[in-house]
Amino acid sequence: MRLIRNKFLAVVISLIGLGVGQLYGQSALDLRINEVLVYNDSNYVDDFGVHSPWIEIFNSAYNTVDIGGLYLTDDLSQPMKYPIFKGQPITQIPPRSYIVFWADDKPTRGILHLNFTLEAGKTIALFDANGRTLVDSVTIPHSVIRDVTYGRLVDGGAEWGNLDKSTPNADNDTSVKVLAGDEFARMDPTGLGMAAIAMTVVFLALALLSVFFKYMGKVMSIDIKKQLEARAAAKARAGVQAVVGEEEASELELTGELNAAIAMTLYLYATELHDAENTVLTINRVSRTYSPWSSKIYGLRKFPN
Repeated sequence: MRLIRNKFLAVVISLIGLGVGQLYGQSALDLRINEVLVYNDSNYVDDFGVHSPWIEIFNSAYNTVDIGGLYLTDDLSQPMKYPIFKGQPITQIPPRSYIVFWADDKPTRGILHLNFTLEAGKTIALFDANGRTLVDSVTIPHSVIRDVTYGRLVDGGAEWGNLDKSTPNADNDTSVKVLAGDEFARMDPTGLGMAAIAMTVVFLALALLSVFFKYMGKVMSIDIKKQLEARAAAKARAGVQAVVGEEEASELELTGELNAAIAMTLYLYATELHDAENTVLTINRVSRTYSPWSSKIYGLRKFPN
């Protein structure tokens, strides 16, 4: 059982380690500047109904990331130019989702309104909470077009360009996508392939479970056998010490005859078939409540001649 327990603890520790590694791996460093609009004449409007420049941040991780505490700037010499407020629900970016900041130089209008504006040729940067670690940056080219956003062609990707459509809080890739389910339905219109795959997965799972339980049964049986052998050896040593004493038992070789004698002694001792009361007189109560000497059936029927 100890071996099984150790293996189980090892698996649990490994899973915890993987979980912690994933937790640290998906952090503020997964945020990306994803799309910007420099000249907004008739594009997306802010919560005041004003056409302002804006910056979209994309969370490329598969867990929620809080952008609060980080810094946005348009000047690399001032990395902490705009501190993003902490502890706000609005700064929690869901997995693979977005947040839009308005570069209107009017920070009094809310958390999402920055204290700088956008211009062609400027570098926009996102810094970590320590104010030194650069999370992401982009330099706005002079070729940007009015009311046309400049962004990553694929969310979080490396290639930038002028986008065909403005996509604040949405996927930059607006091309028609074929879903995996649709593609599979096209390749397997009758569903036979899906049924075969499902049955294969089920049988493989059952086979793996069978192998697992068979292996665990062997491990448990070996462990139990070792424990029983250890207990038997301990009892044998205790029996030897009781018969010949500790000093003699340490020097005595356990032969077959000696083992048989020890076993017989332990058996007689356990069943109390020993003559330990040879000097004790035991008087038991008579089961009959009358004396045969006074019984009439044993009396004389005839007078003697």
